[in-house]
Amino acid sequence: MPLDAQALSTLVVVLAVAVVVLVLWVAWLQRSDALLRRRLRRLIGEGEGVGLDELLDRQFRRLDTVAERVDALNRLHHELELLAQRSIQKVGVVRFNPFADTGGDQSFAVALLDAEGNGVVLSSLHGRADTRIFAKPVQAGRSKHALSDEEQDAIRKALSPAGV
Repeated sequence: MPLDAQALSTLVVVLAVAVVVLVLWVAWLQRSDALLRRRLRRLIGEGEGVGLDELLDRQFRRLDTVAERVDALNRLHHELELLAQRSIQKVGVVRFNPFADTGGDQSFAVALLDAEGNGVVLSSLHGRADTRIFAKPVQAGRSKHALSDEEQDAIRKALSPAGV
C-alpha cells in the first residue's frame, strides 16, 4: 500500500517537528546537567575524588561540630548574662557642701549598684582639716546602716531609669 504525496509530506513534517522537539529537549537536559555538575563541583571541590557517601558523612560531621560550638556559645552566653547581672550597672553621684564654713561642693556620695540594686554607697565628707570617707553596703536599694540624705539621693539616682 503505497503512500500518496500528501500523506508522505505530512509524515515528514511530523517527523521534523519531533526532531526539533527532541533537539530542544536534549539541549535543555544538557544545560540542566551542566548546572547540576557545576553545583556538585562547588559542593565537592575540584579533584577530591570523593563519593557522595563520603561527602555527606563529612558534612554531617561538620554539622555536629557546629552544633557543639553553638551549644558551647549558648552556655557561655548564659554565664555572661549571670555575671552581668552581678556587675555594676547603675551609678548615682551627688555632690554637696556639708559645712557652711567651707566653699564648693567638695563632698560627694556615689552609689554603685548591680541590676538588682545591690552594691555599695560611698560618701566623702570634705572639711578644712580633713576628709572622711564612708562605705555602706546596699541590698535591693536599701542599707541596714543609717544613710544621709545625699546617700539616699545617690541611690535614688542610680535606681532611676534615666539616672536623674
